[in-house]
Amino acid sequence: MSEFRNDLGQPIGFPVDDWQVREHPRGAQMQGRLCRLEPIDIDAHAANLFAAFGQDRDHRNWTYLPYGPFASEAELRDWIASACLGDDPCFFSVIDNQTGKAVGVASYLRIDPAMGVIEVGHIHFSPLMQGKPISTEAMYLMMRQVFDVWGYRRYEWKCDSLNQPSCNAAQRLGFMFEGIFRQAVIYKQRNRDTAWYSMIDHEWPSAKAVFDNWLDAANFDADGRQKTSLFAAMRQALAPLR
Repeated sequence: MSEFRNDLGQPIGFPVDDWQVREHPRGAQMQGRLCRLEPIDIDAHAANLFAAFGQDRDHRNWTYLPYGPFASEAELRDWIASACLGDDPCFFSVIDNQTGKAVGVASYLRIDPAMGVIEVGHIHFSPLMQGKPISTEAMYLMMRQVFDVWGYRRYEWKCDSLNQPSCNAAQRLGFMFEGIFRQAVIYKQRNRDTAWYSMIDHEWPSAKAVFDNWLDAANFDADGRQKTSLFAAMRQALAPLR
């Protein structure tokens, strides 16, 4: 039961004093040890993205996205021009710091600066990123920007409930499962029940500490294998807050 009540004795939500509209993510730059994120640019990124996405030989990475795969660089460029250059969704390319090449994309969407709510989505990491620390760092950089730089209150992750890798990734990154929205979307001529996950601002400091420890170079052996589990560390750190 809420500890806050109005003059009528009714339970109400906790006060949010001095709230101000938050910044829109357009134009952001995010720098990490392994990668950086910058606004998607057709001329600067399309060729490298097409080559990186081409490492996915059977196109399994496109199954749960409403677009793709793209048969040519020209098709990818057309998609970027038509879908990725607006304010919502707000797309970023992930640049591998070792190679200087774009190896994946992600976006902020359903952006509500007035309420302090923002979603991460349209995540498409090429095989050059998958299962590697760079993919975790890219997600960390976007989360850090949302909470530490802009001060949003709520960060959302949504996916097809049948997309088990995405559901697993959400929980590994510290998002809390909130439920299933049944028959929420139609894409690629099929139904999608949407799984909802979130992280909120008071959980972020604990999650950030876990990320900082996990992403430290000392957490990986000579072959790049993690020494501690991010999933286990997140679960332990966030359970008392939920």
